[in-house]
Amino acid sequence: MENKGKILVLDDDPVVTLSCKRILGAEGFNIVTVDKGEDAIKRVSNEEYDLLISDVRLPDMNGISVLRETKKVQPKLDVVIITGYPTVEEAKESVRLGAFEFIEKPFTPDFMLNVARKVFDNRGWILRKAFIDEFRNDIVSLRDTQNPVIFYKEGTWARPLKNNVWEVGCDARYWLLSGQLASVELKPNLKTIMAGEGFGSVYSGSGNSEELVAPMTGRVVEINHHANTAMAALLRDNLSEGWLLWLVRIEPINI
Repeated sequence: MENKGKILVLDDDPVVTLSCKRILGAEGFNIVTVDKGEDAIKRVSNEEYDLLISDVRLPDMNGISVLRETKKVQPKLDVVIITGYPTVEEAKESVRLGAFEFIEKPFTPDFMLNVARKVFDNRGWILRKAFIDEFRNDIVSLRDTQNPVIFYKEGTWARPLKNNVWEVGCDARYWLLSGQLASVELKPNLKTIMAGEGFGSVYSGSGNSEELVAPMTGRVVEINHHANTAMAALLRDNLSEGWLLWLVRIEPINI
């Protein structure tokens, strides 16, 4: 089974640690358990973890203190605090220190599993946002765009920007499903594109190619020279669904 992430469970109750090990381990998470706060801090100081699940009442120290110390060592570590004796003050302090969740015992297996999934789903979104930021100037999100996208045959599209400039590109999903989408190559010395005519090609990993047909006519004012880097990242990170890749920006002309 694929390892989905490494989780450290801190609780002096063997029933809780065994339960977490069974529930989360069955889902593919790598589970490590300890029963003392100092042991948890040492492990976090020496190893990388994706999530810490910690009880508040421990034999040697308070779980809130463990949260504070582990965040110093691994600031990006997600921490879920569990307790059988919840107080408003501890909940507030946990949130202030950066805990992802503060939950009360006893909890059902499904509840704990959903909490873990929510942590990792959130982390995935953070990574996704980092990806979006990195390629913000090269890709277009169907969810984020405020400008209407006009789709054309053969997997191309266009949308208006500002100052009579339009963006023209390819639909990553279309070419992925058709078996192409490995790289894009525009015609050399591209100065204009003509509606209904090819302005570039999409290549598959085997070297086969399909023509990109322009949805409109215009004078090229800008070319996306990072298109293939962005496309490779889309494929590597499985983020092609809902993403468009712009290739040229043009000023429309009437012929």
